[in-house]
Amino acid sequence: MLRIRRELVDEIVAHARRDHPDEACGVIAGPEGSDRPERFIPMLNAARSPTFYEFDSGDLLKLYREMDANDEVPVVIYHSHTATEAYPSRTDVSYASEPDAHYVLVSTREPEKQEFRSFRIVDGVITEEPVEILE
Repeated sequence: MLRIRRELVDEIVAHARRDHPDEACGVIAGPEGSDRPERFIPMLNAARSPTFYEFDSGDLLKLYREMDANDEVPVVIYHSHTATEAYPSRTDVSYASEPDAHYVLVSTREPEKQEFRSFRIVDGVITEEPVEILE
């Protein structure tokens, strides 16, 4: 189960809407070993695409060095889908390299509807998990 503060959910959704029609992406880091998302880190979609996202390799290297220095891990890795449901694509699954991370997807296909879902992706297997939003 993903337990996440309301303000972090709002930040992810706002980032997804702001970058629409391109996919948005980012990370929420948390203390190593805690499974507690704390630090919101929006990233640039280097692909600048409405159907695909890609972290810039330099930005990603900088992020991992920063997390290492702070004893943090990527608790949540998020991105948006602009025209489809919030469910991992084959490409998303192929990029999922953090077995302990929560993979959050937000769909911006319907501006008035919030579609926010979380998944575990391990060895190519997608498992949806409940989300508890903490006020």
